[in-house]
Amino acid sequence: MKFRVERDALADAVAWTAKSLPNRPPVPVLAGVLLQVGDGRLLVSGFDYEVSSQVGVDIQADADGMILVSGRLLAEITRALPDKPVDVATEGSRVEITCGSARFTLPTMPVEDYPTLPEMPDAVGSVDSAAFASAVAQVAVAAGRDDTLPMLTGVRLEFEDSTLTMVATDRYRLAIKELQWRPDTPGGSTAALVPARTLAETARTLGALGGEVTLSMAAGGMGEGLIGFSGGGRRTTSRLLNDDFPKVKSLLPDSHAAQAKVPVGALTEVVKRVSLVAERNTPVRLSFSEEGLIIEAGGSDDARASEAMDCEYSGDPLTIAFNPAFLLDAVGVLEQPVAVLSLNDPKKLAVMGSASEDGELDPGYQHVLMPVRVGA
Repeated sequence: MKFRVERDALADAVAWTAKSLPNRPPVPVLAGVLLQVGDGRLLVSGFDYEVSSQVGVDIQADADGMILVSGRLLAEITRALPDKPVDVATEGSRVEITCGSARFTLPTMPVEDYPTLPEMPDAVGSVDSAAFASAVAQVAVAAGRDDTLPMLTGVRLEFEDSTLTMVATDRYRLAIKELQWRPDTPGGSTAALVPARTLAETARTLGALGGEVTLSMAAGGMGEGLIGFSGGGRRTTSRLLNDDFPKVKSLLPDSHAAQAKVPVGALTEVVKRVSLVAERNTPVRLSFSEEGLIIEAGGSDDARASEAMDCEYSGDPLTIAFNPAFLLDAVGVLEQPVAVLSLNDPKKLAVMGSASEDGELDPGYQHVLMPVRVGA
């Protein structure tokens, strides 16, 4: 195998593939990336039995072939190379990488021991890549990180005709986002539970490439446990989690007794400042009234902080407390400049959304926060 490739194209392809490689692979070959050259094109692939990734790169090929090398090491090397064309050639059981006056020689791994990448399931539709990336970012932040509850570490994708709904929860917060997609077969209905970490990384990468993301699943949604995403010359497949996701939509309040509208930027800065004195797992308190909003943290025997800010509020005065990290996560993914907090009671779920400066609500996104009980 022998080829020449642009340094940035190679580094980008290897870095993206290496991100999905396991830190502690059950077998050594799963730490490798597969380089395949054929028909004037390089395919860079990775697979850990759960997630597969592959990206194609245009090259000048002198000889076709296939090698397997350490993914993380190759990613570090290609990232550090000078901005010049890269020549890659195999010599026996080693591969030589030359870029300007820099030269590296790496051992290869046995290709015959590497598992076959799964086939991409059948395409079921497409969605705008930027809208997809934004929606996933808004929802994945609420997914759980406790592997002992695997169903909560995923984002549930619900396909209903031309509406795609994303849902994630870790039991303390819940995020729901609706967006439009283009199904290949109108009128269908299915669902899939995708690992949030994989979905977030895939959506972020494909969103930056522009165009559309093609979604792939077998009929019925399970695709033998696989879902696929492709766009911009890249493709990813992921095994689905068991679809034992809790029925959380019924938890959404259907009305509210009070509502506050606060500028997103100002709210973020104030919560960050005040929470500096909030010890681990202690809340910040938000006190709403017609005079505005006061945000406080700390207790009588501890460091304390409070700050007042302008707020458009309707309803009886109310004080409610939240985990500051969860509150900042919710505010941080709002797409409009005004945070809208709908409230009922200090002990009941609060719903955060966003609105434009003209007051037009974003109807497609809801972030539900469980308040923290304080005092008596």
